[in-house]
Amino acid sequence: MAIGEAGPGSVRRGLQPKRLEEAMRVRLGRECVYVPSCRLGLYVALRHWCPPGGRVLMSPVNDDVIFFVVLAAGLRPVQAPLNPLDASIDVDAVPQEVWGSVSAVLTTNLYGNPDPAPRLRQKCDALGIPLFEDAAHAIGSRVGDRPVGAWGEASVFSLSKHVGAKAGGMLSLADPGLRGAVEKTCAGLLTPSRLSSELAFAVRPYAEAAVRGLRLRRAAWAAVRLLGLADREEIRMPLRPDELARAARRAPGLEAHHPWVRVDMHDYRLESGRLRLRRIGHKLDGLDGVLDACRAGTELLLSTPWAKPRAAYGTQPLFRVPLFVADRDAAMAALARRGVVVGYLYDPPLDDYAGAEFTDPSPAPEAARWFARHALPVDPLRARTVVDVLERSGARPVEAPGELSRSRPTPGGLG
Repeated sequence: MAIGEAGPGSVRRGLQPKRLEEAMRVRLGRECVYVPSCRLGLYVALRHWCPPGGRVLMSPVNDDVIFFVVLAAGLRPVQAPLNPLDASIDVDAVPQEVWGSVSAVLTTNLYGNPDPAPRLRQKCDALGIPLFEDAAHAIGSRVGDRPVGAWGEASVFSLSKHVGAKAGGMLSLADPGLRGAVEKTCAGLLTPSRLSSELAFAVRPYAEAAVRGLRLRRAAWAAVRLLGLADREEIRMPLRPDELARAARRAPGLEAHHPWVRVDMHDYRLESGRLRLRRIGHKLDGLDGVLDACRAGTELLLSTPWAKPRAAYGTQPLFRVPLFVADRDAAMAALARRGVVVGYLYDPPLDDYAGAEFTDPSPAPEAARWFARHALPVDPLRARTVVDVLERSGARPVEAPGELSRSRPTPGGLG
């Protein structure tokens, strides 16, 4: 079986972590360590390779949780210039003085579209610094001759995205000899599994199905907000700069940054019990079918007038397909009326959100701002519904400003 392939039946129900790790090892061709969440896996990787005080080049169009994970590891985020239409790192636009100052690079592979990992790998090798791949959105994507996640010293995957398990992650290692040290670090960060949490996890799919079946999404969300259980009112969580500055003085460490790192996933450090592992195994068993459906939906969405550039995304099984519409709020409202919820928006970019106190701003921020403001990331599994809604609502495509559209990504994220 070739690297990056996994046959049907390679995962069975009721697997323990070792069996889940083996299934991902077959896909990637490298060592994998199960972790409760992608964010915890990234924290472990950053702490292992990067001494406190280092600087990490990363994308400003990214989940704010990842930003806070970097801060929790005692590191300084450095925001990279991006290609405007796929939000991948623009290698050639990073100034030489910035390359000379960073101690690691972190990719995002936004929505499943690969960052230019081959070129970043060459750059990191020349500088003698590690490359980390955040492959949360890209479990089935490929770049060059390898799967995304097989280029860096370490890569992290979410089992909540394409896999749909609502829990779990994987930390992949280029050097299998580091497995013991990484497992030890991870074990020291876990909180014990709780029966109440396992039971809540077990009934969650049925509760969500009931909400969908009864069309109670809005009522359920209103109840969550009324009870004070919602972590964010806007796209970005509250920064709370004074508290964050105090937390920074205690870095590295998760405890001080826990109020930010836990957002949207309060059990990110919770040891996985039998129920979670069983469901993850069951979901992972169906991953290839999900990826095939994502490829088909991606192809359909990329054929529409709201997609650009079509060639840049190739045949990747995107987790979300970024469309570009003139009025994103109106398009989101129209989709919501048909039960299509648009999430995974990252607006504003991290340097505008956090400011120079907590991050080095991008030397060329315009592309990231344009992408964050206009991208409408839609689920390829709902592709036909999305196309129908946008056509009926009269959604108009939006063109990138001329100075941005001249800088176009290369197909497959290789440029």
